[in-house]
Amino acid sequence: MRSNTRFLSPSEAARRLGVSAKALRLYEQRGLVEPERTAAGWRVYGPEQMARAAEIVALRALGFSLAQVGRVLQGDPQGLEQTLAAHQAALEAQLHGLSGAVEKIRSLRSDLLQGRTPTVDQLAELRAPAPEVRAAFELPWPWGGEPFELRDIRALNYIIGPLGSGKTRFAHSLAQALPDAVFLGLQRLEETEVAAAKARLHADNRLKSRVNEALAWLAEDGAAPSAALSVLLSELEAEGSATLIVDMIEQGLDQPTQEALIAWLRRRAPGARPMFMLTRSCAILDLSAVGPDETIILCPANHSPPMQVAPYSGAPGYEAVATCLASPEVRARTAGVIAWFPPGRVEAAAATP
Repeated sequence: MRSNTRFLSPSEAARRLGVSAKALRLYEQRGLVEPERTAAGWRVYGPEQMARAAEIVALRALGFSLAQVGRVLQGDPQGLEQTLAAHQAALEAQLHGLSGAVEKIRSLRSDLLQGRTPTVDQLAELRAPAPEVRAAFELPWPWGGEPFELRDIRALNYIIGPLGSGKTRFAHSLAQALPDAVFLGLQRLEETEVAAAKARLHADNRLKSRVNEALAWLAEDGAAPSAALSVLLSELEAEGSATLIVDMIEQGLDQPTQEALIAWLRRRAPGARPMFMLTRSCAILDLSAVGPDETIILCPANHSPPMQVAPYSGAPGYEAVATCLASPEVRARTAGVIAWFPPGRVEAAAATP
């Protein structure tokens, strides 16, 4: 290494780039950037590595898969048109919203010139936030029917908790409280559900095209095609604004597929319908990669009310969330494990309306 050059540790480099250290390791594993090494063998990033990493981060922000990033860096345009089209659509959606706001201002200025003073409500509408999606309902057993309100609903929402914490019952109640919500349970892995999804795709060419496009993007990022993934995508790509709630989203998906899926979900266009994911996989919920448009909801083991948890160490509930997460390999070994309750508690749950 050149002695007069400033080199950064992986954590320092990640902080400057605005990504996680894990993301940098992934870039290295894919051969996109190669850090230098100290005499002791530690990874370090100099100006050249930082410049290349910044290019990767910029391309990822545009919605490029890691495979596409690699091709772009090598001058290969394959798949570039589709990604640019998706980014154009996202920008046009933002432009449409801005155009509407500009037209409102133009109308108010015209009214002023004609002696009509805008009302307070008209002025307030210029800065009005998007309509807030919220849900209010009574918590099911094991909470005992106490009122609950969820306000901070974002594009991606994770529901997590240990076995027996009530997170699935919570998700069902949430699906009933949200208008037109769709609950996608574990039965999606059954042969009848897989067959129904295939029939749906066969009958709807537009949906089939969107699903195939998503599968192609995911495959480039290392996902393995499977029936579980196809069923999931057929619901995600269906037209409509209904909120989707998915029970244990990682079921039937290997680790590369889970990692590709969460990256694909994060690149959806602005205005995509909110999605709730029950999960216990650290590939789906990587606490170091949670973005500003994502929310973590914890169902505590002691059956205190569900709580929103900030994704940083020391935040209330953070350690409880971290202990619930496991690698996809561990999750696969425990996929058939269910919570067991003493008979009295089961009977009480069954008697609860």
